[in-house]
Amino acid sequence: MTPEEAGGLHAILENPHTWVYLGFLIFVVLAGPKIWKALAQMLDRRSLKIKSDLDEAQKLKDEAQALLAEYQRKQRDAMREAEEIISNAKALAQRQIKDAGKKLEENLARREKASLEKIHQAEAAALAEVRREAVDVATAAAAQIIRSQIDGVRGGALIDRAIAEVEKKLH
Repeated sequence: MTPEEAGGLHAILENPHTWVYLGFLIFVVLAGPKIWKALAQMLDRRSLKIKSDLDEAQKLKDEAQALLAEYQRKQRDAMREAEEIISNAKALAQRQIKDAGKKLEENLARREKASLEKIHQAEAAALAEVRREAVDVATAAAAQIIRSQIDGVRGGALIDRAIAEVEKKLH
């Protein structure tokens, strides 16, 4: 080696950076595989933890979607049921309105018939009363005429004859 080369080598060996680089190189060669192995294991554990967390998140997401789908189905069923209830209630209301209309018509017809019967009864009663009054007036007039035209002997004979006719008719 030439002195210049030896001086250059000497300068390199005296430089602290050279020793730091050399120490780092030795450290990497000796401790590197263990560090890489530990770093790889740590990264693997971290990777497994992340994968586990992702799997758990996916599972929770799937469960949430299943629950959402179930609740949406239940909501659709509830809406369908509510529509059926409303439809049935409307149909029932229509039937009740028709029934109430029929009952009202029946009641009105029944009341009209009852009113007409009362009117006919009142007419019949009034007619009977008029007839009774007419009979009473006619009887009173006939009695007055008979009293004024028939004397005592003739009246007695007429009464006897009338009693005989009544007895024949009764027996």
